[in-house]
Amino acid sequence: MDWLETRELAYFIAVAEELHFGRAAERLRIAQPPLSRAIRQLEQRLGVELFERTSRKVMLTAAGEVLLHEARKALDAVAAAARRTQRVAEPKLVMVMKPGSDGGMLQAILDTYATERDALPVQVQVCAIGEQAQILRDGRADVAVLHLPYDDTSGFDVEQLRVEGAVAILPAGHRYADRDRLWMSDLEGEPMPRWPGMTGTGPEVRDAAQLMQLITLGQMIAVLPESARIGLREDLVAVPVVDGPITTIALGWPERSSSRAVAAFVRAAIAVAEKEIRLDVGSASSARAGLSGTPRPAG
Repeated sequence: MDWLETRELAYFIAVAEELHFGRAAERLRIAQPPLSRAIRQLEQRLGVELFERTSRKVMLTAAGEVLLHEARKALDAVAAAARRTQRVAEPKLVMVMKPGSDGGMLQAILDTYATERDALPVQVQVCAIGEQAQILRDGRADVAVLHLPYDDTSGFDVEQLRVEGAVAILPAGHRYADRDRLWMSDLEGEPMPRWPGMTGTGPEVRDAAQLMQLITLGQMIAVLPESARIGLREDLVAVPVVDGPITTIALGWPERSSSRAVAAFVRAAIAVAEKEIRLDVGSASSARAGLSGTPRPAG
């Protein structure tokens, strides 16, 4: 079978996302008949039907769903190849993250990275919620801070840095603000944010500033990784959620990357994460030792 062309993949993606040949043609700025012919030819070459067509609607088949997923990755890979090749003329390492997603480790990672022989100047790009994986995938960034299991890591190599429990971020006047811990069942019925791409009844939230403002106004609460308490504004509180979701902070970079600068950044991130784990373990051991020597209160 001949190789698939980027043009026909772009045609297919437009139809798959619009589920309407007319709208897809308008989006591509071409006439509808050539688009229909191109999709038919693609189906014939692949030997499968990609769409179910009726007089009223167009739907993806199971084969179409697979090709949509793979075609998006393929076009992202082509775009990434071009962008990373162009950036060779201006050597730098671009790291992308959503606000507050580094667990407070980023400055230490940057300082450690700067001591590496293969280090390059680092440009930190702060993106909206849920955008970092796509920005890494299409070549606009070289490494990304990801949150597992929420971010799609297909096509990436990944190094886990820290595992975090959950906290509920509440307005200071909330009825649970003085609690020392909560359970998820306590939060049933509370308005929660709806993240991009998710269905639900709550307001869609696209950035951290919007989220914190809505919580302050009493419009919602949020269950977030425990590092969300770092730099929390004074009119908000963070209460641990005992059975809340576990989140892993991870570093992602393109699969099979040969970049020495990226490898150096990963080494620096691992070194900082391991040091913080040792400090956490030492602090916990000291706390337990202190408690063991404390007399039990009478009565």
